[in-house]
Amino acid sequence: MGSQNAGQRRRTRERPLPACHALRTLASSLFACAFLLSTAPAFAAQSELVIASEGARPPYNYLDAANELAGFEIDLGKLLCARMKVKCRFVAQDWESLIPGLLDRQYDAIMAALEINDETRKSVAFSKPYVRMPSAFLAQADAKGTDVSPAALKGRSIGVEAGGAHEAFLRDVYPESDIKPYATLEEAILDLGEGRVDFVIADKDAAADFLKTRNEGRCCKIVADSPHVPAYFGEGVAVGLRPGDKALKAMFDKALDEVEADGSFARLEAAWFGFKVN
Repeated sequence: MGSQNAGQRRRTRERPLPACHALRTLASSLFACAFLLSTAPAFAAQSELVIASEGARPPYNYLDAANELAGFEIDLGKLLCARMKVKCRFVAQDWESLIPGLLDRQYDAIMAALEINDETRKSVAFSKPYVRMPSAFLAQADAKGTDVSPAALKGRSIGVEAGGAHEAFLRDVYPESDIKPYATLEEAILDLGEGRVDFVIADKDAAADFLKTRNEGRCCKIVADSPHVPAYFGEGVAVGLRPGDKALKAMFDKALDEVEADGSFARLEAAWFGFKVN
């Protein structure tokens, strides 16, 4: 190995290496070639696609009784891999290490309820969104009607978790309603059940989970969805990728289009959420 390197050094002094012909020293040649390798799509030379998930946010992802990753995103990931005709392996990673591990090439993609936002975009590229969680209005179980427009709720009281996107949305879009902030969604729904507020708004998955799993949830029902407005609620959840992996992004986007077109995505969202999420 030493003699081979020595020969390479001699050739470098005589003329630049063909792959890095603009460089004049071995050090700069090696640096440039290493940089090209680090920014090239990692998946192209691999036999399998490795996808990381957190395993701590059901129904998106969780660890099952066998300590294996399961959930909506794992099933969706398998479906997408089948469409892309690639072998996939899923690995669990704690939340704080997800993006550093991706950039360090420990895996090729993240499917972990990762939301598209300006901060994350500084280091991560995204596929097209596969979840745009709708907001839902809740009312008492015997409530009539489904009109939750600003005009219909003029003068009505709406409970909301304080300090978040839903409160900002209500204050801007429902200025003639009586907005009542609560420390938690649970407190808002409990007051709804007691008749202290007329409606509650929340992410539909959180609202549906409360109504399904809590005895107190029998008080109330979802009466209507509110449109997903990106200005308040973000652009959605997507596959996280390295910025340089443009071919892999194109593969994921194409696969997502295909599973949406043939109905297989709808079957998955119905099985895991019970309603449309995108």
